[in-house]
Amino acid sequence: MRDLLGPVARIAGMRTRLLTLVLGALGAALVPSALADGLPVEGLDLSRAGVAAPGPMSPRYVTLPAGQDTVVAAVSQVGGQVRRSRVLDGRFTVPAVAYDGSPGGLAADGRTLVLINPRTGFPRRVTTLAVLDARRLRAREVIRLRGDFSFDAVSPDGRLLYLVQYLSKRDPTRYLVRLYDLGAGRLLPDPIIDPREVGDVMRGMPITRAASPDGRWAYTLYDGAGEHPFIHALDTVVRTARCIDLHGLMGFGLLSELRLEPSPDGGTLSVVHPAYERPHAVVDLQTWEVSEPAPAAEPEPRSRAAKDEPGSVPWPLVAGGALALLLLLLGGLRLVRSRRQGPEPDPLDLLLDDAFPELEPEAHEPERPRVPVP
Repeated sequence: MRDLLGPVARIAGMRTRLLTLVLGALGAALVPSALADGLPVEGLDLSRAGVAAPGPMSPRYVTLPAGQDTVVAAVSQVGGQVRRSRVLDGRFTVPAVAYDGSPGGLAADGRTLVLINPRTGFPRRVTTLAVLDARRLRAREVIRLRGDFSFDAVSPDGRLLYLVQYLSKRDPTRYLVRLYDLGAGRLLPDPIIDPREVGDVMRGMPITRAASPDGRWAYTLYDGAGEHPFIHALDTVVRTARCIDLHGLMGFGLLSELRLEPSPDGGTLSVVHPAYERPHAVVDLQTWEVSEPAPAAEPEPRSRAAKDEPGSVPWPLVAGGALALLLLLLGGLRLVRSRRQGPEPDPLDLLLDDAFPELEPEAHEPERPRVPVP
């Protein structure tokens, strides 16, 4: 027994390394939780995938539930080491800004991180956000707004917070873009609109998101809610927006698979599909003019080709093996933990209990009802 407990005890003492394994495995292998992270539907959970600034040296910020609180951690993108972590009061997660899972919440200067309280239904009466010092993971401010909002963008210096306000209890495609001034600590009354547009209410579902190289502009592709798709270009510094109509994509059957690609110099924005060699539309970001070159013939979809490719990596099997190993390590950790004295669990214990509820014999809470999408 001593031969068995010795290695297990050493594993239990390597707390930072174990937390790294847990965060990494959860981000790659576990299915999304039943909570959504801002957008008015269920099933988008970016807590374990996290958000990171461009560049491999910047950390990735992830969140995990710890009872009724939240563990937020900064994890190295290379190697997966946990640089720092903290337990926040209340439940928060990394916000999604589009239905393809595009993450948001991190300012371009890397100093401000915005998290949102995950929704359990639509609409909700109160929206809660937490604004953190990203380098220390300390909460600067907790914002509670009456009404249903989701996170949209934050200015590069972290002073201006842009939100999407949902206007209808039944139609999540009707919304306004609102501005919260973090310096003044208040929601400004006027919505952010394209001055050329008639009316201020927008309609559509966000498909995907991209940012300009300097983080100033947030580009979001919307489906148009039955009309032509469009790109919403939000200038997070000047507090204005531009709507770019994409008439050529009206009726395009693969709209949900399109992505946005800004050029490295920030001069153009391309609307692309991974199965086509040429873009479906290119926006000149100086003149806002749209060119729609005819894409080349569609090749075999990459998703299908990847399955038949002999050198492709069987990620589900790899993830399953990693989880099996983790469960063995966690079983040993729980054995050692049961021998410890003292009633107070530490934050890592709460993290492991919540991340792996199948290890607990107690009955679980019933699954939350799904939110119908009109």
